[in-house]
Amino acid sequence: MAAAWGKLTGQPGLCFVTRGPGATNAAIGIHSAMQDSAPMIVFVGQVGTDMRGREAFQELDYRAVFGTMAKWAVEIDQADRIPEILSRAWTTALTGRPGPVVVALPEDMLTSLTAAAPLTGPVRLAEPAPDTATMAEVRAMLSAARRPLILIGGCNWTGGGRAALQGFAEGSDIPVVAAFRYQDQFDNFSPAYAGEAGVGMPANVKRLLREADVILAINARFGEMTTDGYTLLAVPVPGQKLIHVHASDREIGKVYRPVLGIQAGPNAFAAALVPVTGDWAGWRARARADWEAGFELGPQPSPVDMGLVTAHLREVLPEDAILANGAGNFTVWPNKFYKFGARARLLAPQSGAMGYGVPAAIAAKVAYPDRTAVCFAGDGDFQMTCQELGTAMQAGAQPVILILNNGTYGTIRAHQERNFPARVSGTDLQNPDFVLLAQSYGFHAERVERTEDFPAAFARARASRTGAVLDLAISAEALTPRQTLSQMRDAALAKKDRTENQ
Repeated sequence: MAAAWGKLTGQPGLCFVTRGPGATNAAIGIHSAMQDSAPMIVFVGQVGTDMRGREAFQELDYRAVFGTMAKWAVEIDQADRIPEILSRAWTTALTGRPGPVVVALPEDMLTSLTAAAPLTGPVRLAEPAPDTATMAEVRAMLSAARRPLILIGGCNWTGGGRAALQGFAEGSDIPVVAAFRYQDQFDNFSPAYAGEAGVGMPANVKRLLREADVILAINARFGEMTTDGYTLLAVPVPGQKLIHVHASDREIGKVYRPVLGIQAGPNAFAAALVPVTGDWAGWRARARADWEAGFELGPQPSPVDMGLVTAHLREVLPEDAILANGAGNFTVWPNKFYKFGARARLLAPQSGAMGYGVPAAIAAKVAYPDRTAVCFAGDGDFQMTCQELGTAMQAGAQPVILILNNGTYGTIRAHQERNFPARVSGTDLQNPDFVLLAQSYGFHAERVERTEDFPAAFARARASRTGAVLDLAISAEALTPRQTLSQMRDAALAKKDRTENQ
């Protein structure tokens, strides 16, 4: 929830957890915030300083546990240093590549007295900006390109920064691709937008990254998903000319050696861009047309057809809707079949953490009570954090949660069928009555058995003052939008037969 808050608002989400088990339970959120580059501060209980190192009750060495997972892990051992360390924690969470900070609070630090003056507010942080000579070099490289491409990522964009980048991309007629689960940071209705480089990357997006001769990467960290397993760009020297812009010097050149590395914040850099011209209008037009064609989809073999459901949501959700999801095959619907306008947001974990969507949607409703928050959750995904409906009830948060109930851990099942066809192991689910469960938390809840029943059910869900859960009847056959479960199995069996008969 705190990680999602940081991703949505750009300000550190604050989380307090107990020592030991509380801290280890928080590890998923800390890891998710780090991979998302989302600012967060986690305050963790700790044994008294007089007991450290004895393996006292619930004792952990938090620097060792979170040292590689968080951006910074620290333990306060002098009450006089509380203002100093908290100021540094806030600044660390926000600067460079934003991320999570863990602050351990020994028991005696909570009761010790100090004369240190309290903080009166956060440090004012000016975003690093590029110099004039560097921007002239950027313009020259882009102007000389034949197939330029812009790749964007990160969650620390401002409205002004996004608008400046969109104006540059449209004015220059250069296609824009979003890094894994950051498609909400660029207006999908812009003629420059050309798709997301993430899990299940479409062939047309792979082609753009592979065939581009100059890539302007802004605020992206070049993760595995965005690079299709580091195959679309050669490591460490790409065949494409790479301009890598990032506020953190530790990200520039971490995987790929750029022709030009620029340490600058995304918004300051976007504000400094001046449109360029070149002979690539057809390149951009084809990129856009390929993305639009990806929304063409046939009927799904399921009682509730998610293709039609998502098309309905595109029609009825407001421009500032906030969508959230956890992890699983079901995420293809909000991630690949929804169009995010300039005011819409997506809260989805780059870490692939199951259960992220429910607390993220709750955080969205706490941050923006008047906006519509819709969570997509698989039946397995939902049960990772469904107890947070109690938090929603207590906080007066009212998200709408769509459970895509297909009775299986879909992603794992897909891997089983593709690699070990007809050998199903540990992926079938026996689920509770989600309607009764949601109602016990005070939510409006319905089971939706047919596609044609969804629009009315969703209208009732949005009208509910207590939030809503819709349990959607999804067939396991409809595991992916363009290949059924049986087709996966048949293809894998045919491949196996060919291999054995060679």
